[in-house]
Amino acid sequence: MALSARSIKYWYLIHKWTSLLCTIFILMLCITGLPLIFHAEIDQLTRAPQRIEAALQNSSSLDTMVIRAQQEKPDWYLMFLSWDQDSSIINAVLGPSMAANEGEAHFVLFDSHSGERLAAPPPNEGVMYFLLDLHASLLSGLPGSLFLGFMGVIFMASLVSGVVLYAPFMRQLPFAVVRKTRSARIKWLDMHNMVGIITLTWISVVGVTGVVLTMVTPITAIWQQDQLAAFSAPYKGVSPTKKPISVDLVRASVLEQFPQAEIAFISFPGSPYATPYHYTVAIRGDTPLTERMITIAMVDAQTGRVTDVEQTPWYLTAINFSVPLHFGDYGGLPLKLIWALLDIAVMIMLASGLYLWLKRSNKSAVQDSIVSQ
Repeated sequence: MALSARSIKYWYLIHKWTSLLCTIFILMLCITGLPLIFHAEIDQLTRAPQRIEAALQNSSSLDTMVIRAQQEKPDWYLMFLSWDQDSSIINAVLGPSMAANEGEAHFVLFDSHSGERLAAPPPNEGVMYFLLDLHASLLSGLPGSLFLGFMGVIFMASLVSGVVLYAPFMRQLPFAVVRKTRSARIKWLDMHNMVGIITLTWISVVGVTGVVLTMVTPITAIWQQDQLAAFSAPYKGVSPTKKPISVDLVRASVLEQFPQAEIAFISFPGSPYATPYHYTVAIRGDTPLTERMITIAMVDAQTGRVTDVEQTPWYLTAINFSVPLHFGDYGGLPLKLIWALLDIAVMIMLASGLYLWLKRSNKSAVQDSIVSQ
């Protein structure tokens, strides 16, 4: 059904103001997101770990890694052991307290096969970490993340209104046409529309996943108060053990129940992703389809018994799947190159939209949005 002139005016105003509100921030996200698409390749070139200590006897033991990591920071707390998905590296993560954030953490790297101590620039320092922090939170933590999430919602409203305005235009001219014989303003408008409609699906996927990722902190808090709290409920009134069992026993207990398990991380008792009574062991799937689906095994820190095994709830699974979709990080370098080209195309769309607004004439902008043949 054709839109009335009044409806077109309203949709134009929605598109105009939502675009003006979010364009600068979305452009910043596109610029910072471009190198982040290739973060693994950049890290491999600039931050490849080097072996700095020979392996000790039984040094592939997790307990040995824990001892060697704590020797570097004797007064700090070991919070996690995490297995790098793309390499044979285990990260031992220490913090000044069990509630330390990523920026405060100290990382100690080991080869998961030989147990050799590795040296590499800390992942929470350097240009790539700065770009990620800027991209994720405007360097402002949770308030910045939530603000960018709101900008993402505004951007989606801009996309919807742009499609509504483009629909009558499509009925008059060939799809994605750029009329090179018309005025400079009309050519810029055509290019803006063309890039927008061609990249619409990709923009929508990246935009929605980006909004989801801005909610990581509150979603994690929901999981901690829901599923994680349920794991510790049977221990109410019980004092946490002061000497948890060894990490090697934890791994052995999980592998006994899940012989083919691929461990993603082990969270120590009292850390944000465990209870005071348990180790939390995250097990990832072993296929490209299931590697983002995490099973949680809770291991009693005193007995070593696996007390609970649960799939992560849907909202955490949504976050896990949003990361590779947002950065194109699930199809190797060819897909990353496609993601980069689409990212550049969106920058062109945003820049052309700003140009059209800055160079607007006295002629009604609404009339320009539905250009006559």
